[in-house]
Amino acid sequence: MRATNTPHISGRWRRVGSAAAAATALALAGFGAAAQADAATPHKVSAQTIATQVAKARVQTTNACATTTKKGYASCDALRVTGGTTAFMEKQAAVKGVAPATIKPNASSGTPTGYGPSDLQSAYGLASAASSKGSGETVAIVDAYDDPNAAADLATYRSYYGLSACTTSNGCFKKVSQTGSTTSLPSADSGWAGEISLDLDMVSATCPNCNILLVEAKSASMTNLGTAVNEAVKLGAKYVSNSYGGSESSSDTSYDSSYYKHAGVVITASAGDEGYGAEYPAGSQYVTAVGGTALKKASNTRGWSESVWNTSSTEGTGSGCSAYDAKPSWQTDTGCGKRMIADVSAVADPATGVSVYDSYGADGTGWNTYGGTSASSPLIASVYALAGTPSSGSYPAKFPYAKAGTSALNDVTSGSNGSCSTSYFCTARSGYDGPTGLGTPEGVSAFTG
Repeated sequence: MRATNTPHISGRWRRVGSAAAAATALALAGFGAAAQADAATPHKVSAQTIATQVAKARVQTTNACATTTKKGYASCDALRVTGGTTAFMEKQAAVKGVAPATIKPNASSGTPTGYGPSDLQSAYGLASAASSKGSGETVAIVDAYDDPNAAADLATYRSYYGLSACTTSNGCFKKVSQTGSTTSLPSADSGWAGEISLDLDMVSATCPNCNILLVEAKSASMTNLGTAVNEAVKLGAKYVSNSYGGSESSSDTSYDSSYYKHAGVVITASAGDEGYGAEYPAGSQYVTAVGGTALKKASNTRGWSESVWNTSSTEGTGSGCSAYDAKPSWQTDTGCGKRMIADVSAVADPATGVSVYDSYGADGTGWNTYGGTSASSPLIASVYALAGTPSSGSYPAKFPYAKAGTSALNDVTSGSNGSCSTSYFCTARSGYDGPTGLGTPEGVSAFTG
């Protein structure tokens, strides 16, 4: 997220597709087994009726974390839906023959209004791996400040969706400061607590058998966040997700060597939420830069379709050619002489966003729908965890490139996130492009090596 002084409220309403597209895109959107019980259809409703209703969907979002223009600081890349009616809510209203409910800012929701674990596993071909793999692997989440309710909120999310318990007492969940302390934690922050809940829930949804390590930096400075990355690796995590970013600077190459260069460890980073433009640490040559898509149900063989996430000129997935970081050897696009963002992508559009449970502070309203590339980064880190421990000495950002153009990745070929002089920097195409990289996961084979 780049450069504003206060939490950003978009003030823009987003509509989800045409009536016909919406019917196939989101008629079945939503949740795992628990929530599906709420979706029972009391009477037959035509597809056109549902399409007409779903076409009315519109949501408003706010940036989850306070931002800063201060050099050397980052903001999280999470967007929380705070108003309007989601496509799922419109679909539910149509099949039940009732008026749709409306999300109101800071109002608790009794049930989820976004995608749950079964949806994400279905969309990315992960159901089999999620049920059988991940045991013994630790995915680390690096964020700023403390979420006092992290463990309790994680328990609520996992219980609702029928996932196994992941607690401090059973050794599955651990929360530490950037120095590794379990007792001397940073000050609490409501906005970052929402980001933390999003990250923890995305690991749970994607890799239910994985252990989770939450490392909380004492501030959102790049040095403190980077120190937290080092602590995560020191504590044994082989998969570290970073759902934050800031403007590029000449200091980035020194941050690379100090914080993000960890051979044999997966380091993922969000590409950003403000549309076309590069940010750091996604621009690091040593991380897997993760872009964002709009994920919708479809009538194709896969059952899902994706396009570049873009709401407006100031809201959508980040991408671009780094001004400072060297191009890694495995990246072969010819339009950018330095590091190109992104490598791969996953769902990030709040209009097709994910369910999150967060109960702390002003942003802690119970069940929320979240989007932003803060959703896609921990999801991709967890896919790597399902794929297994990276080979010693490797930089796992290169793994997907060995599977470029194969069925191991869903090539995203439509949409753009802005205007750019070199088309693929901001516009999807067949093969590699900036906003979605090589595409999205279809199973785990593109994430091992």
